[in-house]
Amino acid sequence: MSGSPYVSLQRTEAIDRRELLDLTSYDVSLDLAADETTFASHTTIRFRSRGGPTFVDLKPVSVRSITLNGERIDPDLLRGGRVPLETAAGDNELVVDAVMRFRNDGEGLHRSVDPADGRHYVYGMSFMDAAPSVFACFDQPDLKAPYRLAVRAPQDWVVVANAPGEQVEPGSWVFEETPPLSTYFVTVVAGPYHLIADEHDGIPLGLSARASLARELEADADELFTLTRQGFDEMHRLFGIRYPFGSYHQAFVPEFNAGAMENPGCVTFRDPLIFTSKVTRGARIVRATTVAHEMAHQWFGNLTTPTWWDDLWLNESFAEYIGTRVTADVTQYDDAWVHSSYMRRQWGLLADAGPATHPVAGNGAVDATAALQDFDGISYVKGSTLLKQLNGRLGDEVFFAGVVDHFETHRFGNATMHDLFASWEKAGAGDLSDVTDGWLRTRGVDTVTHDREAGVLRRTPPAVEPVERTHRFTLSVTPAVGTGRRVPITLDASTTPLEVDADDAVVIDVDEDSWLLARPDATTVSLLPSVMRSSRDPMERAAVWNNLRSAFEMGGATPEDVLAVAVVAIPDETSDEPLSFNGWASSPSKMLLMEWLVAKVAPLAGDPRAALGALHQACLARATTADPGSTVQLAAFQGAIASCDTAEEVSSWLAGDVPEGIHADLSLRWRLLVRLAALGGTDRTTLDRLLAEEPTATSRVDHARAVASLPDDEAKAWAWGRFTGVEDVPNYELQATGQGMWVPGQEHLTTPYVERFFADVPSTPSHRSGWVLADAACWFFPLTSQDPHTVRLAGRLAGDESLDLSLRRQLRVMADELERRLAVRAVPA
Repeated sequence: MSGSPYVSLQRTEAIDRRELLDLTSYDVSLDLAADETTFASHTTIRFRSRGGPTFVDLKPVSVRSITLNGERIDPDLLRGGRVPLETAAGDNELVVDAVMRFRNDGEGLHRSVDPADGRHYVYGMSFMDAAPSVFACFDQPDLKAPYRLAVRAPQDWVVVANAPGEQVEPGSWVFEETPPLSTYFVTVVAGPYHLIADEHDGIPLGLSARASLARELEADADELFTLTRQGFDEMHRLFGIRYPFGSYHQAFVPEFNAGAMENPGCVTFRDPLIFTSKVTRGARIVRATTVAHEMAHQWFGNLTTPTWWDDLWLNESFAEYIGTRVTADVTQYDDAWVHSSYMRRQWGLLADAGPATHPVAGNGAVDATAALQDFDGISYVKGSTLLKQLNGRLGDEVFFAGVVDHFETHRFGNATMHDLFASWEKAGAGDLSDVTDGWLRTRGVDTVTHDREAGVLRRTPPAVEPVERTHRFTLSVTPAVGTGRRVPITLDASTTPLEVDADDAVVIDVDEDSWLLARPDATTVSLLPSVMRSSRDPMERAAVWNNLRSAFEMGGATPEDVLAVAVVAIPDETSDEPLSFNGWASSPSKMLLMEWLVAKVAPLAGDPRAALGALHQACLARATTADPGSTVQLAAFQGAIASCDTAEEVSSWLAGDVPEGIHADLSLRWRLLVRLAALGGTDRTTLDRLLAEEPTATSRVDHARAVASLPDDEAKAWAWGRFTGVEDVPNYELQATGQGMWVPGQEHLTTPYVERFFADVPSTPSHRSGWVLADAACWFFPLTSQDPHTVRLAGRLAGDESLDLSLRRQLRVMADELERRLAVRAVPA
């Protein structure tokens, strides 16, 4: 329309609009059948106003008409995604008829084509500021209203939305009115999806996925429905409030940015969670905790919604805590807390210790764009840990009494942190100001160091915001010979005495009950291999790794220290958690342990090739000694692939010379091909041919990763064209391309793109928005350019106030990551 950039909603504007308006209802009609690039969106909003000016949010391709109380509004008034309105005191009716664009970035109404069969699929992701690209709305969380939805779709499509619905005539679907919802919860999932129905405790249940995944969905349905039943039973027990949104459908959709989205009545998940190849137990725990996390949101966020994004922890921290707790307590995945330790803790710690740290609550989200960046390890992992601490202090009876009072007081409404703490105090929690002031509203993480010479544990508050905090946790003290012991600690001053023998290894916060950066002393670091030899406690082994990872990130351990533990621990592992190699983490802070070892620690060692070789031999040893066909064997073999540095060995595996029990299914074959491409053992023609032979979604994404990994100029130019928008590709392919671009050892090819990255980043908002804008800057950041000049370039651009705020933040985070890598290289082994 106007060509002006979209304006992010300011918190002050949201307050003014909420004081002016009370919403009555939305009627939304979408026509998805007319065009493959655009769709018609007709919205009627009924509301009461105190009278005066405001605006409605709208991000269309074109506007057919806008009327307020029967009076026409000139569509040319649309600027920056807003149409100004002069409301009358009392009842108002706004009608907007517009044409919207289907998107391919995982936001708005996303449309994708399944390469397996050419069928089209649509789903809605209205989160944050994406709803106005689907329907006209007052887009803020505290302007809730019931929705009635009608959808016209191709006749071979099925349509699911937030409320139950039916096809009233071929291609025409009508849905029941929802309870009051925030705009960011509204969704529609439409296409030739394969559906499975069930029921539990009076709640209709559903699952759906692309038709090409029908067989796999059927295979996974029993586990998914079992997890759902167990989750509902336990959450009904904990909360005493039944699920309030009628039916519960779980839709697995293509090219979804997040793990899932908690839309009431129709939760959307990324469809790689429907497993098309053999996966590790860790991957199944990811899915189980994600299912439970989204179920917890039906209460934390959906029934009672934060008033503004500065309290998003009321959604995410609670869902993280309850989701992991319920998974551990009532499902087959009773080791979910151990899994969380390996997968999530470092994500939170690095965020809280880094340049983009922010409070858990009251995070300073001045607008919706800024708030989007706070969906990070602080809001999820730190907040979850603080809730776990608080639950341990209050006990279940008081903790959940306060939670339930919060839900009942603000049912289908909005609330703040202060409302929740008032409910807890009403339930008998007493004064919790130390929690709000010391933990929730202050930035940064305390470092707890073992000072062996002084005979103390030392607490160092974060420099960014020093504050007094009390830590209660347990130490594991393991002698060189003999049995280890557990020592409970209360650290409520700068130091507390700790008497241990000279050769005792001390693992800090072994059960991870407190939020802290553990920094073991040099003696303990040197003894950790022996701890790993003797310990069979899964939580202790996880804590050893997190102690060591934190020490490494803070300069208290060298790559050689870390590798000494790895070569002892890996061949002896009985769990696939520490071995699991996702391989494609969305950011450095989200690396799983094995990925961190291969992609970060080994390249920083004094002899990177020898370090990688040592990891390779350790992984290969476990892959050949583990039970054939076990997930431990699979995880170890994935690590062996990633750490292999000869194309000949990868080629032999592709030819079938793999350990007994390993089956090279599609996913594993592409993992091998990606590594082979990075080693220069294949070419673009071969990769293109293999994609054409099996054109699945998995193949297409991994093909992009493999092509970008090829060690030639043409491949890097191809990858860069995707970053700069010369070629517009879906979000998953964009991520894979960025992750394949910067392969260690290919600096002779990628060095020219270092300066180009900083030259091209500022223009990316012209062709990218939302989550993908900042994420792409992370995926394509030149981390292999370990040069102080690169840090300076990033810092200079991050200081440019004309640059998009989310890009500035991402640049600060990535520069900090690179600076820490440079610091490791500067320390002698």
